[in-house]
Amino acid sequence: MDKSKGMVEAEISKALTYWEKSYLGRGSVSVKSDILRDMIFVILHGILSPAEYSLCQDKEGLLSVKKTRNSLVESGIEELKEIIFTITGQEVISFYTDISTRTGERIMVFKLSNNLENKLS
Repeated sequence: MDKSKGMVEAEISKALTYWEKSYLGRGSVSVKSDILRDMIFVILHGILSPAEYSLCQDKEGLLSVKKTRNSLVESGIEELKEIIFTITGQEVISFYTDISTRTGERIMVFKLSNNLENKLS
């Protein structure tokens, strides 16, 4: 692979922003991806709409927003795995995600089959 770690991280951020807009109908305000050993961490800022923020004022609404948002992302997991594979050449062996209803950030963690950081160094 002749791309730098920073170039691959930027490519992942750009691809996930595009995926969000095309699959979920709206994208985040900013995305930052970091490759660490055999994992890719992605932080997406500005995920929640104003209506979702107001729903999150009570526990029931908060849980509802979290559940719905996580279900939407999980329903696109095969496409997400394909995006990561296309960019990195690495198979995603597990995927984790959660959203902060306080900050409106989503974190995604892709666990890969190999140490991508070593391959890029």
